Amino acid sequence: VQLQASGGGLVQPGDSLRLSCAPSGFTFDYYSVSWFRQAPGKEREGVSCISSTDGITYYLDSVEGRFTISRDNAKTTAYLQMNNLKPEDTAVYYCAAAGVPICSIDVGGMDYWGKGTQVTVSS
Repeated sequence: VQLQASGGGLVQPGDSLRLSCAPSGFTFDYYSVSWFRQAPGKEREGVSCISSTDGITYYLDSVEGRFTISRDNAKTTAYLQMNNLKPEDTAVYYCAAAGVPICSIDVGGMDYWGKGTQVTVSS
């Protein structure tokens, strides 16, 4: 049972990236999915999440309007579309899943974590 995050890269300010998160050994049917990020020297912070049942989403204030979390209809992959990226978005991004109906960005509340994918925004 694991999660695989992918899609990171080096981009310029204003560019876009789409991160993907795919589960292995389970599906997202009964799991809420969250994205976190951790910049060098900083604590891991929750960026966004999507609830398993009704698809309600949550966003960190600093990414609201720029990032969009989603999942495919089969709930086999979750995505984080990141538009208008800024240098302060530079971090390692992690996806995580929790077997709860309402999503959260509580680091301690996740059941599964994926390995991170590096996002670097620099001119």
